[in-house]
Amino acid sequence: MSSTETRTGWPLGRVPADYVLGHVRAVLPDRVAEDSRIVVRDGRIAAVEDHPPGAGCDADGDGALCLPGLVDVHSDALERERAPRPAALLPWDFAVLSLEAKLAAAGVTTAFHGAAFQHKTARGTERTIGTAEELCAAVQRRRDGPVDHRLLLRLDVRSVGGAKALERQLDSLPGTTLVSHEDHTPGIGQYVDRTRMEEYLVGADGMSPQQAEQHVTDMVAERGSLAELRDENLAWLGALARRERIRLLGHDPESAAEIVALRTRGGAVAEFPTTVDAAEAAREHGLPVVAGAPNVLRGNSHSGNVSAAGLVSRGLVTALASDYLPSGLLGAVWRLAAETGLARAVRLVTGGPAEVAGLDDRGALRSGLRADLVLVESGGRWPVVRDVLPGGAR
Repeated sequence: MSSTETRTGWPLGRVPADYVLGHVRAVLPDRVAEDSRIVVRDGRIAAVEDHPPGAGCDADGDGALCLPGLVDVHSDALERERAPRPAALLPWDFAVLSLEAKLAAAGVTTAFHGAAFQHKTARGTERTIGTAEELCAAVQRRRDGPVDHRLLLRLDVRSVGGAKALERQLDSLPGTTLVSHEDHTPGIGQYVDRTRMEEYLVGADGMSPQQAEQHVTDMVAERGSLAELRDENLAWLGALARRERIRLLGHDPESAAEIVALRTRGGAVAEFPTTVDAAEAAREHGLPVVAGAPNVLRGNSHSGNVSAAGLVSRGLVTALASDYLPSGLLGAVWRLAAETGLARAVRLVTGGPAEVAGLDDRGALRSGLRADLVLVESGGRWPVVRDVLPGGAR
């Protein structure tokens, strides 16, 4: 698909506020409705109905699947777009536009870009408080276009200075903001097996196995001295969540006890649980669960944690997030559709993430919701996005 024009002939980003899309296979929350038409008025869905015989339309879907626009509730792709190589940093505004084209080509019409407020990472260079603030500013500057760009603020709970910087960022954002707390100390969470981080450092940074082992040992020792700061930051986030200033996500929970603690402090979402026990506990406590689409595509976790597809088969997943691969969302849907049915699989990247983000104006083909529509050709092994028709007030 061209990055500037849809096959309907409308320029991308210049879709009419009022039109009728005909002859599509509409993917509804519970089924696929054959030969449907979708009536759009003022950027909102006015009706989803059978296409009357002989009735005309402004755009002919020609039998393509019509999905609600995909909602990506956790994307780190903008970091990668800005720094395709460690020493090759591109202008932030260029990176947003470049990624926007890829998001649209993947059918994503709402994207939450992760901004990591932390003073040091395992690699020590690619994420800083300064880059998080720059990312937030670039996202907020991009207001028009086919993608609704939003922010997911991520706080390393052992970060010196991270909480203060995140607080400053919150002061500039209206309403309820998505905030995820995380602790990437080796030996817990995502890297419960510390050798996984060591392998990553060897492969990504070219360290020797001995250097990687020492680096991780030093990191564990340093972060162990910040346990009191961790408790302070968690208490502060909990207070914000209970006041509904933020919608709090717990990143990489690994046990039922962590889920109980998250729920108690006011957490609303379990993000990327690393074990079945954590995912089951989240659902028992009424928390939606986010899993990774790349995990589904690969068939396993790159960190050796629980299989996302396995969690889906147990009925434990509310939403899939791209994590770092926007095209992985639809790819994961196709991997899951044979087992779950297409409608249920599509909900994992549309209505499910809209629920996670607290957005009640999108995520389904239903009257009154934003007319974020995606046309998909499904004849091959993998889906191909043919058109993106963004709605809403853009």
